Amino acid sequence: MFSSSEISRRRFIQSASLISAASLLPGLRFAYGSATAPARKPLEEFSYADVVLDSDPHEKQLAETHELLMNLSEDSLLKPFREMVGQPAPGEDLGGWYEFDPHNEDHLFDVGFAPGATFGQWVSALARSYAINRSPETREKVLRLNRLYAKTIGGGFYEKNRFPTYSYDKLVCGLIDSHKYAGDPDAFAIMDETTKAALPYFPKHAVEHDHVWRLDKTDPSWTWDESYTISENLFLAYQRGAGEQYWALGIQYLDNLYYDPLAEGRSDLEGRHAYSHVNSLCSAMQAYLTLGSERHLRAAKNGFDMIAAQSFATGGWGPDEILRAPGSAEIYKSLTGSHSSFETPCGSYAHFKLTRYLLRVTGDSRYGDSMERVMYNTVLGAKRLEPDGRAFYYSDYNFKGRKVFHAQRWPCCSGTLPQVAADYRINCYFRDEQGVYMNLYIPSTLRWTQGGSQIELTQKSAYPYDEQVLFEMKLSHPAEFAVSLRIPAWAEGASVAVNGKREPATAGSFARVVRQWKNGDRIELELPLGTRLEAIDSQHPNVVALLVGPLVLFAITETEPQVTRGQLLATKKTGPQKWEVATQAGPLKMLPFTSIGEEQYSTYMRVG
Repeated sequence: MFSSSEISRRRFIQSASLISAASLLPGLRFAYGSATAPARKPLEEFSYADVVLDSDPHEKQLAETHELLMNLSEDSLLKPFREMVGQPAPGEDLGGWYEFDPHNEDHLFDVGFAPGATFGQWVSALARSYAINRSPETREKVLRLNRLYAKTIGGGFYEKNRFPTYSYDKLVCGLIDSHKYAGDPDAFAIMDETTKAALPYFPKHAVEHDHVWRLDKTDPSWTWDESYTISENLFLAYQRGAGEQYWALGIQYLDNLYYDPLAEGRSDLEGRHAYSHVNSLCSAMQAYLTLGSERHLRAAKNGFDMIAAQSFATGGWGPDEILRAPGSAEIYKSLTGSHSSFETPCGSYAHFKLTRYLLRVTGDSRYGDSMERVMYNTVLGAKRLEPDGRAFYYSDYNFKGRKVFHAQRWPCCSGTLPQVAADYRINCYFRDEQGVYMNLYIPSTLRWTQGGSQIELTQKSAYPYDEQVLFEMKLSHPAEFAVSLRIPAWAEGASVAVNGKREPATAGSFARVVRQWKNGDRIELELPLGTRLEAIDSQHPNVVALLVGPLVLFAITETEPQVTRGQLLATKKTGPQKWEVATQAGPLKMLPFTSIGEEQYSTYMRVG
């Protein structure tokens, strides 16, 4: 363990050296000015502990991933780090992508593709889980892993790693979360040592996918690092008190060649790696929140719009992990040409972060709509992460789709799924000085203080399978504040009732109710779950998905169904999470993604 004097000295020396290096970068400070707050005060997140979920699928995903991480062998977790810096490395290899194999180019995507890369994400997920469950065993695991990792810090890990900045970014995420959520007093000192060891093996600025920057490596896979995504966590490190060096590094690795066209409203997405470039838009949002850069906010907003324009009905994007041009026929072609439609846990993690940032900054309900769509139709229906490293990676939107594990063990999505499972809580509610915003309608209880009153708000519903959502208030004493409820854009005819008095609500907005709330007050939200069809694109209007409310209904079929628009729109609910379409060939079973197991399904259908 580091002593307090070592921590102070090391952080001071590292901070001074990095700030000095940053000052040599032309225009570094003058380009953005000092770190200033954005003009509009963003909505605030609630803490993980403020929200208690009462939803079986959400809680099951968290419990399963948390139990798996708690039971992973610590020697196995540290083995690639120890091997790559030449230390004794007892224990069994985890295998798959996580294992270190110096001859990986011989079997590129099998063993050793990204050794140790998910370690930081798993530490992050454990720290977030501790913020939820306050389990001493969880915190002890976080602190123990950080200290074991600290003994392995060295340049060999980065010199031998095709993903040096990617792996560093995940380690930074784990350490700043350990500091904030698990109260690790040594986390920042460990991060400073990590930074000092890593920087000599980084490019000097953000380098795009498929661009050569290590001249000693000829295999193309050594051009797949993601230095253009790391600014988000560097800015977060600065915001959380880790030091100005992370502010400087955050600016150094902003990929402005990518952001500039987006800020001007020009598409710059086609052909780019999907998940990592959506993730990089979160760095643009942090550039706005940390530096006050309106240009980066425009880039993120325009980037989101361009991604939405090429998304599937599920909200997923990036077939074969490649973004397409808005309006391109490539999305349609993927329905028969690919089973790798959306990189689900990683993609949903980036999507949730981006929509959470945009919702907080703009107050626009459509970002909550998008978050909700991705949640129900992709990651909440993912196959569970298995202890042997089998992981759900792609959602399959082919006409003959199935849920399958990734071909290799411990891929990148095994790192993000545990983080996604913890983050459902912080996606549900937000607040400002005037009150609270209801974003996701998940059975839950929110506790907070407003105007000196201790408030408990409990949300009850079977949504999205039922139209009614009920909120019950408990207050220590009456308090006046605003309650803003997200009304999805599809929810025509929605209404809100307070203590039985009902008023219409406008679809595609937040319905705002300001009053003095008292103990026992009730809010009833009604969101009509009408059916609708969404075409894959404008060039193929007869290839459609069926939606009910936020849910895509998937056709459970071994052969392509013969069905009409009228038949789809007349679908009938036959059970709590089952629907049926009457066709001339007989009933066609329709299920939401969370209810699909091993069946073959089709996301889209051709209509007569």
